[in-house]
Order: sequence, then C-alpha cells, then structure tokens
Amino acid sequence: MQRIAIGKLREHLGEEVCIQGWLQTLRDQKKMQFLIIRDRTGLVQVAHYRPDNEEQGIRISTLTTESALTITGKVVDNPIVKLGGLEIQLQSLTLENSAATPLPFDPFDKENLPAIDFRMDWRYLDLRRPENLLLFNVQTSLEQAMREYWLQNNFLEIHSPKIMGSPSESGAELFEVLYFERKAFLAQSPQFYKQMAMAAGFERVFEIGPVFRADPSFTSRHMTEFTGIDMEMSWIQTHEDVMAFTERWLQYAYQRVKEKHGEEIKSLFGLELLVPQLPFPRLTMSQAYEILKGIGYKLPPERKGDLDPGGERALADHVKQKYNHDFVFVIDWPIAVRPFYHMRHPDKPELTRSFDLLANGLEIATGAQREHRYDVLLKQALEKGLTQENTQYYLDFFKFGCPPHGGFGLGLSRLLVSMLNLGNIREAVYLFRGPNRLNP
Repeated sequence: MQRIAIGKLREHLGEEVCIQGWLQTLRDQKKMQFLIIRDRTGLVQVAHYRPDNEEQGIRISTLTTESALTITGKVVDNPIVKLGGLEIQLQSLTLENSAATPLPFDPFDKENLPAIDFRMDWRYLDLRRPENLLLFNVQTSLEQAMREYWLQNNFLEIHSPKIMGSPSESGAELFEVLYFERKAFLAQSPQFYKQMAMAAGFERVFEIGPVFRADPSFTSRHMTEFTGIDMEMSWIQTHEDVMAFTERWLQYAYQRVKEKHGEEIKSLFGLELLVPQLPFPRLTMSQAYEILKGIGYKLPPERKGDLDPGGERALADHVKQKYNHDFVFVIDWPIAVRPFYHMRHPDKPELTRSFDLLANGLEIATGAQREHRYDVLLKQALEKGLTQENTQYYLDFFKFGCPPHGGFGLGLSRLLVSMLNLGNIREAVYLFRGPNRLNP
C-alpha cells in the first residue's frame, strides 16, 4: 500500500491508508489507546479499541516515545479531535525502530528545552521540533526565490573551488590544509572567481556555497563554516547599482517566503513577516558615526573606521524610529577597513565605493564596486601589504579587458536569524561549526 502524507489525509476520508512517522504521544487507557503520529507534514490521531485486538493493545503499551512506526487504518471524520477533525482507526502497526528511553531531552517540551550547546550534541533530536522543520522549509523557499529572481534577470550560476592556492581575502582567518606536497587554503569567499567570470564576459553570476573562516570568535553570530550567498554583475556605474539590485532581490525573496509560510511563521515564531519596502535607507559611514555620537554611543577604540555589534544595533534602532525600516545600507567605508579590490571614490580616495547591509541590527552582507583597472588594482594590493607573487593569478584577470563590476557576499544563516528573530545563529544552521565544535 502506498504511503500517504499526514497532511493529505483529508483527501482520503473513508479510505484505508498507510502512514509512516514518529510516535509523539501515547495515551494508553483501559479500553482505548490513542497514538499521536507525526511526519514532516503534520500530526494525526490514531485510535485503537483494545478489546478488538488485545495482543496488539499489549504491543502498543510497550511503545516508546519517538519510535518510528508504519500504520495502516481507515481515515474517518471526528470533529472532537483537535488535529484536523479526523483520525485513523488502527488496523495494523509495524514497529520500524524502537526509540531508546529516556530521551536525552524532550524536543516538544518548549518550557524545559536545555541549553543550545547541549541540544547541538543531539542535533537530530533538536531538529524534530516544528520550529526547526519550518525554518528549513523557509530556507528552501528563500533560496528558491533568490534563484528565481536571479534567473529572471539573466544571471548564471557558478560553483567555484573551495581549495585555493592563495588567500581570497587577506592573510587572516585562513584554514590551512596540506594539499599533497604543498600548502593550500579553504576558501574564505568565491570573490576572486566571481570577478574572473566578469572578465570572462558572463556579466551576471551567483553562487550559493560553503565559506570557511578561521575566526576564533565565540559569539551568537559567528561560525567557522557557513553558507555564503554571492552575486557579481558587470557594466555598473557605481555601488548604487549593486545596492538597488540587492534590495529588489531581497524584497522578492521575502514576498515569496511570506506567501508560502507567513501564517506558519506567525503561529510558531509569533511574528508577522514584513516584506521590506523600497528603497532601503542609505547612510554614509560618516553619517552613521554622527548618529551614534548624537545618541551617546561610543565605539571601542579598536573599531576606528568600523562598526561593532552594539553600534549596528544602535544604528538599526535609529533607522527603525526615523524610517520605520528594518534594513539599512551603510555606505562609503574608509579604505583602512576594506579589502584592496574595493574601488575608491575618485573625489575622495580615502573612501571606498562599498556598503554593509544591516537587517534588524545585524550585518548580513558586504558589497562594493570592484576595482577593474589592472594598474590601480596592483597599486592598491601593494599598499595593503600583499605581494604581487601571491596575487598575480588574480591580477591577470584584468589584463585583457574587464568591465566595471560589483557585487556582494551575504550570510544565509544571518539572514534567517534576522528574518525569524532568532537569538543565536546556531539555531539557523543545519549543523554548527565553531572553534570548539566539529561534531556531530
């Protein structure tokens, strides 16, 4: 008999069906036994009248919570049942895999969930929570919508290598690996290869793939491996063209997620997903500093020319109050805190044509217009202390004609943290990797 998803049972009233899932709850009474069965599409009550089959009743009494079961039975209307107003009258039950008892923790006891690091040790159990199932449904729809918009706008998808012979950003935060008899590095970004595609004449490319950062931070927003979302586009005038595309792309993705999951997000996460209005506010870095100074926020001395997490949150609060917007572009960053390949303002060479995108006070993306002129790029690389030997393969991309271009890199998990108002980035990734975590 073909398996029927629990969410589709209403279409099979009066029929004998087969369902498969986990035993979430067992109510074992003298004559009646009620099993709440869960699959990824929902919950259903299965009823068994014990006197009809005492042997089966005894077997049901021994079942442990979260055991995997195959069940056949007849689908009937039962308005009293809260789970969709129907139930299955049990005919047969097969125990596919018995869950050990006790469970390390009850993933459905919201009031007594253990600390996140403990739940990470038992991530496959933690993922059974309906909030996590929804999160990864949202992630899937979000990536689909992103790809839809890119493809509607003539982008090509690329897959760049993740083992590199030289750093893709700087000498810091690199994972070094032994590559046969030589040294190699895990990619910090597909940046150089995106730009190679611009030199190749692809004009518009995107990539969704792993990114590695040897960052020893133990914060709620950092990971050593994460999913990067990258885009690059040619024939732009300034970084404003990149920002204008980015905000339209994000608005489209949010709208698609809201259409598909808005009600469930409201139910499980208790929030109304807001589709951002265009345009997003834009603040220059100097304006951002003036705002922070005006509200009395002092940046740490080591953050000169940059923003710290507290400053980002304070700036977001200001933007929310003044513009009623959850997003803000902070633009025109000083060259001291930007990589060598960011183009500089012709009239203000101490500033770059670059931006960070903040969402609800969290930096989710960094982008810029890139420097595409070989001689200028070489000069800027040397000024940053890079050797021509290590960057020559990259510099060669710009030797034989390359158009003006720009793009961004965005962290998928950070976007989900902002979108669903999550407290920790570890909640927004399938399996977290940090300085102290390599398992499971």
